[in-house]
Amino acid sequence: MNHRPGLGTALRWLAALLLAAAGLNAHADAASLRAKYDQLRAPLANNTFQRALVIESSQRGDTTIGDVYAVLDHPFARVSQTLNDANEWCDILMLPFNTKYCKASEGGLQLRIGRKFDQPVKDAHRIDFNFRGAVAQGDFFQNRLEAKTGPMDTRDYRIVVSAVPLDGNRTFMHLGYSYAYGLAGKLAMQAYLSTTGASKVGFSVSGRDAKGQPVYIGGVLGAIERNAMRYYLAIDSHLGSLSTPPEQRQEKRIQSWFTATENYPRQLREMDRATYVAMKRGEYERSHAAIP
Repeated sequence: MNHRPGLGTALRWLAALLLAAAGLNAHADAASLRAKYDQLRAPLANNTFQRALVIESSQRGDTTIGDVYAVLDHPFARVSQTLNDANEWCDILMLPFNTKYCKASEGGLQLRIGRKFDQPVKDAHRIDFNFRGAVAQGDFFQNRLEAKTGPMDTRDYRIVVSAVPLDGNRTFMHLGYSYAYGLAGKLAMQAYLSTTGASKVGFSVSGRDAKGQPVYIGGVLGAIERNAMRYYLAIDSHLGSLSTPPEQRQEKRIQSWFTATENYPRQLREMDRATYVAMKRGEYERSHAAIP
């Protein structure tokens, strides 16, 4: 007797193929994400991050990929409900220093990415993300943000978040972040890495120096790890703000995100707290207004 896979199995298999083709180490169902959690138990429990966290990066052709696996001290219901709301995503994506503006609309987000200081919205680069419908089951959540084009010859931006519940009102989350670039984007990245980004590093350890100190990955992979970490910290800071009264949440997440980044100054420090807080207060305010 021949056994044919059910429709649910076939759909999960197809989703896995499509996500793999997109260049992300995505997880199509609860079983695969829980298997990853079991695989990462040791590094999640013993690392230098001061939290249950693993960061990986890779490059496939012209696509650069950053993956963050983390245990969140937030219940699964809160995580899945929050990350299924485009407006909540705007509040999350506003936290990194170079996001100048975000506006949610039906089916998408308009993001403006700029420099690491206060900048008029009209001078920042626009990225339009499609907000894909979430896969929400009893013990599994996943959604995707996708943008076909970006600034300086970059394209195929993808942010994929998957999550499963753990005991103790905790959640295991995978954040995958990737984008591809053409010739102009490659030249721009090379220029950055040879100037202001020359001393920047990521989080993965590529070896040890003569004194036995860790040598952190640099270059393009270091850059994608820094960005993935910023987005993960933004998600965690936003979730942590939801237990405070609504009128206090914005300030709470701004302060929490900066405090979290200061645990990794070599990778993430770009400005002092007062400068960041003042800049973000203004940028959140204008995100609720029309673009000039």
